[in-house]
Amino acid sequence: MQSRGITLWLLLLLHVPGLDSATWNLFGKSSTESTQEGEVRLVGGKHDSEGRVEVYHEGKWGTICDDGWDLAEAQVVCRQLKFPGVVSAVTGGTYGEGSGSIWLDDMDCKGTEKSLSSCSFKGWALTDCSHKEDAGVVCARGTLLHCTDLTSDTAHFLDHSLGLSDDLGELFDRGDDCDFLITIQSPTGNRDGEGKLEVEERNICTHKLILSLYPHFNITNGSSNLSLEMSQACSPCVTSFIRYLYTRKIDVTVSSAQCLHKLASKFGVKRLMQDTGRLFTVLLPEDPSFYTQVSLYQYSVQTGDLLLQENCLQYLAWNCEALINSPAWSDLSTDFLMALLARSDLVVPDEGFLLQALESWIIEKGDLTGTESQAALLGHIRFPMIPAEKLYDLQFTSELYRSHEKLYRVSMLRGFQFNALSFDTLMKHKSSESEEEHDYHPRIYTAEPWSVTINSTNKEPPRQAMRYDYNRRYNNYQPYYPTPEYGKSFTTPNHNSVIYQTKETNPISWSARVFKNQRECSRCISFPTASLSLQSSLRQNQTNSVHFSNRLLLTCEGRYVFHVQDFKNDMAQIPTNSSLALSYPCPEGQYDFRFVVRPEYI
Repeated sequence: MQSRGITLWLLLLLHVPGLDSATWNLFGKSSTESTQEGEVRLVGGKHDSEGRVEVYHEGKWGTICDDGWDLAEAQVVCRQLKFPGVVSAVTGGTYGEGSGSIWLDDMDCKGTEKSLSSCSFKGWALTDCSHKEDAGVVCARGTLLHCTDLTSDTAHFLDHSLGLSDDLGELFDRGDDCDFLITIQSPTGNRDGEGKLEVEERNICTHKLILSLYPHFNITNGSSNLSLEMSQACSPCVTSFIRYLYTRKIDVTVSSAQCLHKLASKFGVKRLMQDTGRLFTVLLPEDPSFYTQVSLYQYSVQTGDLLLQENCLQYLAWNCEALINSPAWSDLSTDFLMALLARSDLVVPDEGFLLQALESWIIEKGDLTGTESQAALLGHIRFPMIPAEKLYDLQFTSELYRSHEKLYRVSMLRGFQFNALSFDTLMKHKSSESEEEHDYHPRIYTAEPWSVTINSTNKEPPRQAMRYDYNRRYNNYQPYYPTPEYGKSFTTPNHNSVIYQTKETNPISWSARVFKNQRECSRCISFPTASLSLQSSLRQNQTNSVHFSNRLLLTCEGRYVFHVQDFKNDMAQIPTNSSLALSYPCPEGQYDFRFVVRPEYI
């Protein structure tokens, strides 16, 4: 006991918080091992966390008699199998009768042993039981080392150690001489016969000396236990978090990041809290259902984390079309939609698409959303940005037109005025109390003809040029083909207002290019560089009234928009993960370029 205490002190001296050294390894881990003497397994259960307990001895699997079988023995089994805790000890062959040897009987565990065969028992194969008495367990779901969703396939490994933390990790796994008990209480969602909410409890045996390094645990000399109330979703993460206090190493996934951040914040583990917070934006694109992104936004509002709040909103705004088509859309809160619809950086096909999505959300919510809230949400729709034809159709196609007829009539009138009058006239009689100026400013609309996409397959055919060929016997000029550019040409109206869509002003031509090297663009500073240039000449009355605030969208592997950038002097330098701290990193070169034309009134 004394030598173990000295060893623990030596390890802690090399593990003090001030000596942290951060290392990021963005990959998952896996291992395969052959069956070893004393290993245990669960058989016959509906889930991998329950079943009849079998132990491996002398090259064969055998069962365990339930004489003396209790929670302490079940705790050892669940820990040995890397589950976060035990739910119950099961007796009487509940998971079916085994076959072959009954290896263990009259088990007597303390609950802290590293393996079942380390507990006290009669002796191998010494028993008076039959297989009708085979023991079983129900373990808490999850794993001891990884607080993850079973469907998650990406783990981001955080290493804040100095190299000796594996020894402390093994100490935690074994539970040797642990002297402080942490009890995790989480509601199961079920109710007992009296209608009371059932609460599941599990214990984690730790060392007071380790926890004393973290003042927020408030460990005193006389204390020996601590109770934590956690949600059922976060309960499995507590074990991973406590193990991190020993090792300074942890896997963070899209399903565990929020829980680990909350625990780190609660107990003042600043390095883990900061790095998990940074990982939030890296993890945002990993959930195509969008439930994680919405949950993180709600969490940021609760905690007052303004940076995380903006990162979540920005990502959801840039990927608004995918969000609308996701299962999370119908579950969004009114407050969240208010914040989202107020933004001008929403990337959607057009404003009519956004209105239709909002109407579907309101109809699905029904009476859960009051009339005033519905009107407030509809007030964020920029009706002047809806094409005139779609505006006219609303009175016949909108399911909310009758219930909000006055709002629709006023908004549609503003839209028709936008298409019939000059901007100077509109602003001359504008009432700030009844109209919002942003109604006349576009979001980022990607529907044809306002955008075009360039990827690695969009190469222009090589253009023939003339070059003097010194290698030929006769002096003459020969054709050659320079490196092809990535580019497209397309046309758009001068403005989305009908009054500008005349033969004299429309269409106007654009040239979109992506330059890869200095030979393609001598004035480019870095590569790749995008260019969106106007190829048509505009009349003076056009240039005096309209300017173009164009945008470049970078889409990662065709899955999500990870960066939005404006053009300066028709050029946009493409940032890289190393040259700019991108909010949502994407592998270099694995993205598409989407050019969006955005005409605005001056």
